This record gives sequence, structure tokens and C-alpha cells, in this order.
Amino acid sequence: MNDMTGPDNELMLERKGYLGIIRLNRPRALNSLNVNMVHHMREALATFADDPEIASVIVAGEGGRAFCAGGDIRIIHDLGKANDPDVSRFWREEFPLNYTIAHYPKPYIALLDGIVMGGGVGLSAHGAFRVVTETTRLAMPETGIGYFPDVGVSWLLPKAPGEIGTWMGLTGNEVNAADAIFAGLADVHVPAERLEELTTAISALDPSHVHKGIEMLLAQFSTPPAPGMFETGRELVDAVFSHDTVEEIIATLKAKADAFSQTTLQTLQKRSPTSLKITLRMLRLARESSGLIECLEREFAAGLEVLKGHDFYEGVRAAIIDKDRNPQWQPAMLSDVADEDVARYFGQNPHPVFASHRL
Repeated sequence: MNDMTGPDNELMLERKGYLGIIRLNRPRALNSLNVNMVHHMREALATFADDPEIASVIVAGEGGRAFCAGGDIRIIHDLGKANDPDVSRFWREEFPLNYTIAHYPKPYIALLDGIVMGGGVGLSAHGAFRVVTETTRLAMPETGIGYFPDVGVSWLLPKAPGEIGTWMGLTGNEVNAADAIFAGLADVHVPAERLEELTTAISALDPSHVHKGIEMLLAQFSTPPAPGMFETGRELVDAVFSHDTVEEIIATLKAKADAFSQTTLQTLQKRSPTSLKITLRMLRLARESSGLIECLEREFAAGLEVLKGHDFYEGVRAAIIDKDRNPQWQPAMLSDVADEDVARYFGQNPHPVFASHRL
């Protein structure tokens, strides 16, 4: 039985055996999220959670190119420019969805086929089972648009081995299936051509043993992913990204002659200096945080502050609107981003996201 939800069927719901299926259906936009999709997904998860005939839930992306390329940043850009209150509504809907996924009462399985970025990581990495394929390209690319990793990923990245999460958060570079697994953002690699077969097998599992059944099926369907870079490059990443200031990280990279360090240096020099400093502070604070909610609230407060500044609008202009890939950051130099400039992104939000939501 199919149930189409939202404008233009942007979210497709299906019941298959004992399985509830949620398909993101904006393939031309790489399944980027808008507020209606997020709202309806929260409703769908609540419905499936309460349905005794549904034993587990799968989330997938339509179109073959992307699981989800993140939030629709053009919409956020336009709403922010117009001072429209709906811009905060998006995050007020999205962040509780991330929390719901992290604490979902039934097995939540995300099929990370294709591009997985930003909000797409939030829809997947908090889940119980995260399946990657040979086409997976996962990233939190926010420092390249004058923003920072949000959707609770500031809680997840510090849990990656060593400083892998710091590298991912600061560079915003994409990683493959093996590296996503190594970083703890995914669990198992399954060939893309077998995802439908896997879905059918999960739908037939005995509800009384569904969690164990999913584990057995994933072990059965899994294959070794193509090698990534983290397993061999972690020692270098740890040595560079263990510093607690962006300036020290940059200085360490400048002192190294290897290709990886020089490429990483060039990447960081293209990112928003303000975003780099916000991101590093966010990741370091998360190490001492009480849990996901504390990190989401911190992200929300920082996001509202970002919308008051320059770099986010300039980053989206350069990446999405004019597409000249030449953002003019303000300030343009790390040395011009003072500690007090960064501190204002970490103030208390007088209207917490979770105060008025049933978690």
C-alpha cells in the first residue's frame, strides 16, 4: 500500500510486510530537505512507531543519485535574507527529527546510496542501522558555505576514532563507504544492486526477533567496501588535527611536505575562517557535553547567529546562486576572527528547541 505525502509527493510512504518505508522523493534536488518533508517525516515515524503491524522502518532516497544532499540551503538563504521566521521553523522541525531517529523505538535502517550530505547525515547517522554502498559519498560540507556541521553531527564527529571527526568537520570533504564506516557514521557495506532484495528480506522478518534478524541479514548481504583513506592516514590526521586552534592546525600543515597535508591545507584556506573557528569550538565542546540534546541546542543557537552575519549568504551565493565558487569571506583571514567574535555564536538561546516538543 502506497501513501503519498506532502506537496508533489516529496515524501513517499509504503507498507511492505512488517516494514514501513519512507522514500525521499525530490531526485532533481538530490532529495534535499524542505520544512514540509521534515514535518511529514516526523509524522510518518510517529505513525509507524504506533502501528503494531510495523516492526522496523527503512529510509531511502529516490532517483539513484542521492540519499539526501542535506537541507535546501537556497530556501534557508532566502528566508534568512527576508528575516522570515520560517527559517528557524525548519531547524525547530529538523532537530527534533534527528533526536527522534536517535531514540526510535523500532529498528531504523537508512540506505545511504549515493550522495549523503549535511541533513542527510542527520537522517541516517543517528539511526540504528546505517547501510552504505559503493556509490556512497558522505560529507558535512558546511564550512564551505559559511556554516558549520549541525543536525546533531557535532555530537557524532567527536566519537570518531582519533581526530577523524575533526578533519571531516573542518575540511567538509566527502568520504567513501569504508571511511564512513571507519568514522562510525555507518555500519555495513551492501552493493547498491542488492538494496531492494535486502529491503524485501527485512520486510518478511518475524517481528518478535526483528532486531536480531536485521543483524543477520546485514551480515549476509554485506561485502567489503573499496578501501578508504582513514585506515592508513589516521596517524597523520591525528597529528595535525589534535590542536585546539585552527591557527595551530594550519601551522602544522604548512610544516609538512606530504601531498595529503598540502591538499588539506589548500582546502582549509578556501573555507570560511569564521566557520572553521565555530566548527572546531563546537566539536571540542561536544566532547564534554551531556548528550545529543545539548549539542542540538548549541547548534540551533549558533545557526540563528550565523543568519545575522555575512558568510552564510556569501557562501550560498557562490555555491548555489551565482555558482562562481569564489566566496569573499568577511573576515577573510583567520587572524581577523577574534575569540570574542566566535563567543557570540555560543550564547544561550532563550527559546530552546526542545522545550515545547514531545521527544
